[in-house]
This record gives sequence, structure tokens and C-alpha cells, in this order.
Amino acid sequence: MRITIAAIGKLKPGAHKDLAAHYAGRLRWPLTIREVDERRKLPPAELKAREGALLLAAIPKGATVVALDERGTALSSADFAKRLARWRDSGAADLAFLIGGADGLDDGVRGTAAFVLSLGPATWPHFLARGMLLEQLYRAETLLAGHPYHRE
Repeated sequence: MRITIAAIGKLKPGAHKDLAAHYAGRLRWPLTIREVDERRKLPPAELKAREGALLLAAIPKGATVVALDERGTALSSADFAKRLARWRDSGAADLAFLIGGADGLDDGVRGTAAFVLSLGPATWPHFLARGMLLEQLYRAETLLAGHPYHRE
């Protein structure tokens, strides 16, 4: 299974980028990170819609889409791993995670997702959410492989 993370904004050198690189480098699943950005000053609703279009254009055709949104479903690490395993075992070749910008994801983007994932009830900066998602992907990979990284 190939993983794509499509995210609004480019990580600048520093702690956020280092965190993301650390976990991205540990993953064995093929990983592509696509950073997209709308540079025009647009009204908030129009900006969210434009960012949503950029995110959807950045993912592989036919990918199973997972939108990250605070209103989504929060999963334990073990349940997240089980969900990934179900997608993998059902033949999903590509899994795409979408991380919106500062104003979140457009409703249309959430509507196209096979699953809407929450990283918890708190609101996380989108740059930190990327590192947290990568860590959970790595943790899920190790859980599914029976590796002792995750202790219950």
C-alpha cells in the first residue's frame, strides 16, 4: 500500500520539518508528501474551496481518501492500525491523507473522503498534525508487523 499525504503549506526548516522527516524516514510503506499552497489573497470560504481543489488534485487517482478534521472520528493507535489493515487487505493500493490549512478543510473535501480522522478533540496546527499523522502511520506499521515499538 502506498501512502500519500497532501497538505496545505510547506514545512520550513526547524522542529516541525525535523519531526515529520524523522517518522517519514522510518516508514517502510512507500510515502509521498505533496505540499500545495494557494498564494492569492482570497475570502476565507473561497480560499478553503481552492485549497480543497489543490489537495484533491495532488492525490493519486483512485486513492482511498482520509481527511484529517477535528470533527472526524478519533481512533486509538491500535484501531487506526486495524483500519489501515482493512484497507490494505481489501486491495487499496493508494491511501491519501489530506491536511487542510489554517481554516481547515472545505466541506466538499470531507464529503469525498472514505473516512474523516480526528487526532483528538483539541485543534492542532496543521504543521504539527503532519508530524503526528506520520508518527501514527509508523506506529500502525509497527503494530501490524508485530514490532515492539507500541506497548499496550
